[in-house]
Amino acid sequence: MGLFDVFKGGAGGLSKHVTRVANKRAQKHERYESIQVLASDGSDEALRALLTRFTIRVDPSITDGEEKNAAFLGVVQNGEAALGPVRDFLDSSETLAWPLKILKELLGEEEVTTILLEVLSKMDTEYERDPQKKIDIIASFEERKDPRIVEAVARFLEDMNETVRFHAAGAILAQDEADAAVDAMTKALLAEESVRVRMRMLDGYVERGWTLGDVKDEASKKMPTGYTLGKKGEVRKK
Repeated sequence: MGLFDVFKGGAGGLSKHVTRVANKRAQKHERYESIQVLASDGSDEALRALLTRFTIRVDPSITDGEEKNAAFLGVVQNGEAALGPVRDFLDSSETLAWPLKILKELLGEEEVTTILLEVLSKMDTEYERDPQKKIDIIASFEERKDPRIVEAVARFLEDMNETVRFHAAGAILAQDEADAAVDAMTKALLAEESVRVRMRMLDGYVERGWTLGDVKDEASKKMPTGYTLGKKGEVRKK
């Protein structure tokens, strides 16, 4: 075994860096060294360990940012070998930002959307203590166009979390296929208690020329200040 083998991980050398990379109590130069070693190693174990750096925050914030950026670059430089670890990390992570940023570097838009839709398909609309990851995924679809998004997101118009519902409406209305969800949107609108969610939905009715004629009387009770219904149930915004 040569010196380089020891540095990479032979004789247990790698395990030190696996443990240290996400240790808040380690010196910053030690964590940075571990980031570099793990990135250079590029093995499945090393990459999974490197991703754990995104699960902690250290002070000062400038150091935290520098280390996370170095970890990001370290993962990305390993290309296709990083995809398995990153996808698993996305499944287990409570947040979306860093794994999504990595996937955008490694894959095309359609492939990234496919992965996000797969993660979303495992989520439900019931109450959860921290729905931030679900919020982030659905909100990301407001900036993407894909014919699969409307069907995947429509059920979240009835999510227990108000912010999820807000972004679900936005994600649907951002799609060319939004018309496919008009019935789901109308049903959700009539049940919606949040004014800002109703306003987001109603803006979509205005933009797309949808009407509420079949449920005009019931819908008229759901009009926030600044919105009215025409004779045929068309939504008007003052």
